[in-house]
Amino acid sequence: MPSGFELVVSGGTKPTGKDAIAWAQECWNRGAGAILPTSMDGDGTQAGYDLEFTKAISDVVDVPVIASGGAGKLEHFYEGVVKGGADILLAASVFHFRILSIKGVKEYLRGKGLQVNL
Repeated sequence: MPSGFELVVSGGTKPTGKDAIAWAQECWNRGAGAILPTSMDGDGTQAGYDLEFTKAISDVVDVPVIASGGAGKLEHFYEGVVKGGADILLAASVFHFRILSIKGVKEYLRGKGLQVNL
């Protein structure tokens, strides 16, 4: 893949042979209102978003990009916006397992100077 990121489907089990960054750009060109790329390598790991992947997509589209796959601590959310260029942050396990609260994440981000709807 030219970008180094391959598009996979079926929960990450089937490679498509398509470049994920080029596909995100094509989706935007076709009228997508937002792009939700999930790093299958990071999903559920709580090791942080794949910032390089998210940034590569946010750099080539002009619609909101949703960081997904890997958030595990407060810093990851901040990095998703600042380093990954995400407009929206998605997380699941940290909330399902009550490691973090949505309110706590929003307060943290607001305290770091990011615009957050509370």
